[in-house]
Amino acid sequence: MRNQWRLLLLQRYKPISTLQSKVQQQSSTPFHLYPNHTLTPPQSHTHFQNPNLPRLFSSSSSSSSSQPAVELPDQSVTTSTLIELYSDPNKTNQDLMLELKSNNHPPLDDHVIEMFQRRGSEPVAGKMFFDWVMSKEGDNLRSNSCNRLLGMLGANGLVNEFWDLVEVMRKKGYGVKKGASVRAIARFEEEGLVGDVERLKGLFALGSVDASVEKVSSRVCKVVREVPWGDDVEAKLKEMGVVYTGDLVKSILENLGTEPNKAVIFFRWIEESGLYKHDEKTYNAIARELAREGYMDKFLGLIDEMRAAGYDLEKATYIRVLNQFVRKKMLKDAVDLYEFAMSGNTKPSLQDGPFLLKKIVTSETLDMDLFSKVLRIYKEGGHTLTNAALDGVLKSLTSVGRFNECNKILRAMEEVGFFPDENLQSKIGLQLSKKSKTEEASEFLDFVEASGTIPSYKTYGSMIEGYCSSGHLDKACDCFQKLIENQGSSHAGYALETLTNAYCSKERAIEAYKLLLEAVTEKEVKPWHTTYKLLISKLLDQGLFKEATTLFAPMKAHGYPPYLDPFVKYVSKTGTTDETVMFLKAMTSKKVPSTSVYIRVFKAYFKAGRHNQAQDFLSKCPRFIRNHVDVLTLFSSEKRGKDTAASTPVAA
Repeated sequence: MRNQWRLLLLQRYKPISTLQSKVQQQSSTPFHLYPNHTLTPPQSHTHFQNPNLPRLFSSSSSSSSSQPAVELPDQSVTTSTLIELYSDPNKTNQDLMLELKSNNHPPLDDHVIEMFQRRGSEPVAGKMFFDWVMSKEGDNLRSNSCNRLLGMLGANGLVNEFWDLVEVMRKKGYGVKKGASVRAIARFEEEGLVGDVERLKGLFALGSVDASVEKVSSRVCKVVREVPWGDDVEAKLKEMGVVYTGDLVKSILENLGTEPNKAVIFFRWIEESGLYKHDEKTYNAIARELAREGYMDKFLGLIDEMRAAGYDLEKATYIRVLNQFVRKKMLKDAVDLYEFAMSGNTKPSLQDGPFLLKKIVTSETLDMDLFSKVLRIYKEGGHTLTNAALDGVLKSLTSVGRFNECNKILRAMEEVGFFPDENLQSKIGLQLSKKSKTEEASEFLDFVEASGTIPSYKTYGSMIEGYCSSGHLDKACDCFQKLIENQGSSHAGYALETLTNAYCSKERAIEAYKLLLEAVTEKEVKPWHTTYKLLISKLLDQGLFKEATTLFAPMKAHGYPPYLDPFVKYVSKTGTTDETVMFLKAMTSKKVPSTSVYIRVFKAYFKAGRHNQAQDFLSKCPRFIRNHVDVLTLFSSEKRGKDTAASTPVAA
């Protein structure tokens, strides 16, 4: 079921009505051209703004709504999270706002492409997306993206927004392309918006795209590409009489991106010739084109020059270049870029540091110098690493089979003041000991102890569990001794049970028995009741009756009731009557056990078919047991049953 927020949007939005169409036909007037072929809108143009459509995002380009806008937080978003804003039925608006705060922002043009492909036929999504773009980053849209968005708005009948975007494009020098025009005209004709159809056709009839940024950029690039740069090229460029704007220079540099050297030459020439003084937009444009292998010296020199000129990397530029470096495995360059951005006014996302750390630890070779450099930059930027960040780095190590390197990671982090908490220590200790990394596990324990922090009983317990799992019981015992020494006997119960279970599973119950007795008598450890029960059962399974009965004494001292089931089973099936007497004496602190215990043993003997042994045991019982009415009744009943069975004839 879709969430209430989106349902409200879908229910409230209604298509343009016929009445609205008629009014628009009467009030629409075509655009006209100034002598310099730039577009200007007429002084008045009436369009209907659906009053029921919520204005969820602020928009600088649409002022018809008087409702207060709920502005999207000034944070970075990814294409996927932005699309979720329109499509995820399980997330509330508040959930999405919180998510948007924590993600990076890829190039806006990528958003437009994604939106066009996924939600291009939904008017509510198109309206919301347009408002967001215009309120946040409309200046960063390229011509192709503007035309995609324009076609989306026109095809969905969003007339106001369509013409608002045409005006934005006019100011940027962008023309309306045929694809966007065709989609819009089809919808306008369907809705009967004759005035808007004529207005759009008039736009093309008057040659609206002849002086567009794309056309001029294409002509300039053609001159630059035709022959090697020289006086002839410069002369031709001057003869063209082009008036350079920031958008035009940006477009030229992007079109020359496949030939970075010519892009750089043009970039230098245009300012040296006095035709254009570079600003932040054009510096960022050339920076994006130089951010590639073979041009790193020029790239780094350029961004230093930009900073000296008072400009900074745009966030979109930084994110695009960073992702490009990471994708090309240019991690050193990515870290240098991260350092540069951290020293500027527009800071990288809080997640970029941990992101780079994970990429470094999964690279072909673990470069600890580079890892430490990111940590230093991160700390100097005023950030503090979290346990969640370290956990993510360790998971990345594990994913490439390099978890044994975690001690190097921990030392590097300790140098910037970060130390894993108790839970993370436990997780690290378990992983190292479980994977038979005994040397690294010991080194990790030494690292924790050397830091002045005594490892917690959880850390010791996790390492004991890991050692037992990997079969290193000697290491587990050493760790058990350290646990008692550093944390005391009161926290040793879980570890002792883990060790006992490990020994017993390997048919080494006698070693578990010795370990437990030593822990109890010398270290004052109180085993769990389940530990006693497990060990008694395993000792009896291995025929170690005497050792098993010895455990009754410490069990009673620790306040646990005697564990009779395995003893009764043992003596009734395979034990001697002397062992039965020994067991009954050991289990009670009184002179003799209760009558019910004797009766239980007798019944077990009879059930096992050992009548003679039962009779022999009866002869060794105290007089009051031999003469007890319940005992006599039991034996009499058993005798009658035997006699009846013996006298019954066997069928022929």
